[in-house]
Amino acid sequence: MAREPKMQEFRREFLRMAGLGVAGSAAMLVPAQATGQKTGRIDREGWPGIFSVRDFGAKGDGTTIDTPAVNKAIDYVANGGGGTLIFPAGVYACYSIHLKSNVALYLSQGATILAAPTPYEGMTSGGYDAAEAQGAWEPFQDYGHNHWHNSLIWGENLHDFGIFGPGLIYGKGLSRGHDEKALPNTTAPGVGNKAIALKNCRNVILSDFSILQGGWFGVLATGVDNLTIDNLKIDTNRDGIDIDCCKNVRVSNCTVNSPWDDAICPKSSYALGEARMTENVTIANCFVTAGYALGSLLDGTWKPLNTNGRAWGTGRIKLGTESNGGFRNIAITNCVFEACQGFALETEDGAVVEDITFTGVTMRNINSAPIFLRLGSRLRGPKPETVVGSLKRVIISNVTSSGASQLPSILAGVEGHPVEDIKISDVYLHQVGGADAAMAAINPAENAEKYPDPRMFGDLPATGFYARHAKNVEFSNVEIATEREDARPAFHLEDVDGADFFRMKFPGRKTAGQFRLKNVADFRVFGCKHYADATMEHADDKVV
Repeated sequence: MAREPKMQEFRREFLRMAGLGVAGSAAMLVPAQATGQKTGRIDREGWPGIFSVRDFGAKGDGTTIDTPAVNKAIDYVANGGGGTLIFPAGVYACYSIHLKSNVALYLSQGATILAAPTPYEGMTSGGYDAAEAQGAWEPFQDYGHNHWHNSLIWGENLHDFGIFGPGLIYGKGLSRGHDEKALPNTTAPGVGNKAIALKNCRNVILSDFSILQGGWFGVLATGVDNLTIDNLKIDTNRDGIDIDCCKNVRVSNCTVNSPWDDAICPKSSYALGEARMTENVTIANCFVTAGYALGSLLDGTWKPLNTNGRAWGTGRIKLGTESNGGFRNIAITNCVFEACQGFALETEDGAVVEDITFTGVTMRNINSAPIFLRLGSRLRGPKPETVVGSLKRVIISNVTSSGASQLPSILAGVEGHPVEDIKISDVYLHQVGGADAAMAAINPAENAEKYPDPRMFGDLPATGFYARHAKNVEFSNVEIATEREDARPAFHLEDVDGADFFRMKFPGRKTAGQFRLKNVADFRVFGCKHYADATMEHADDKVV
């Protein structure tokens, strides 16, 4: 109890330094042993817990490689029982920084951790840590998911640590896993390809900082439990945040611009050598987009991405594609999608996916399907235990989408393995429309083993929802609007057992003929203004 007033004093001093970004303010708090002096000024009983990387030799001049000083400082704080290591204003060029348990990194206003450059062909010595060897499970996911050490900042088997803002992590020298001469070869020695990589950790907080050009992943968390990610701004050249095989995760208040890949992406790969589920995850109050030039989110110019007229850009929230372990108890709420692909929920590699909610979401200028639920049979995993998984108990509600492409939303299983128990309510979909009668007559290929993507079936014969191999689907208070006249029905149902529709609206379209039924059992539509109630036990091929 006698130490409490002193600790409160240290906390107040830290908050003062954090607000002002003063480079030398922490020097008075650093034990002399850290600076190489023979005698200390503060004994272990008075351990302050707050230090500056500059007092361990970091220059912050943008050219000196500060990795040795930074790692020395982290080791010192960890060995002393933990604390906070401050990066005052400056640019700290680094290779691999090693996180430690009970140590928090604080990036002051004006502080940047810069990923130092490497040649395209890599380095014979030095550079980023080597990508660690993997076991027989390596082929079950891509190279980026199989390695963590070849990163700007990484930690493994750690607990109780964090990285806090409001500074910047700039992955300028990182590869992003594409074959391009402008960035180093991702598999070459000494090359790094991720901004932050965490493996088998617990009790982690990432908050308030920004990431620019984060490489393959801005944040890759694999097997991380009790993870909080809050108020990050990520402006990147591939994935923003990947949450793989994690439990009890909170992602909130984040802004992600990721034109070339996904923004926030829960996964459940085999990268840990076992099928581990991602579960108990909330994603709330986030803005995801693929619509802006790299860097223009962070500099505030919001410069539209030049796509030369092509409709592309990913930038979405997606669960999958890696899906060995499964997803359970996931809630996505109050998020905004703009100029990107829509929401995707996928199981391809034997995963069980269940108890998912997607609510209170607004989407604008979606370049593919606004909603994509896919149960496939790629089955990339150990044989023979990898079998087709399941996708069930999904609720989608209070969603609005405007300016979407010709692709409808998609609910698709494979023969003998339907998506099940899907409830969609209070949804407004505004599609571009303009399809002709030939598109309405299309019979899409199954593509059961194909990589899951909303465009995997090509053009589809519906404007609102295309459902194939599904069981117990319910729609209520759903409105399907098209900007241009469209010859396709609003709903195309094929091999569906149990389909209930209540209070549907199709503004500007003829009331009849909005349901195409092919091998559909237990169908009902009722309570729709200007649309007659209808019930049928089975329809081989019928337009209602």
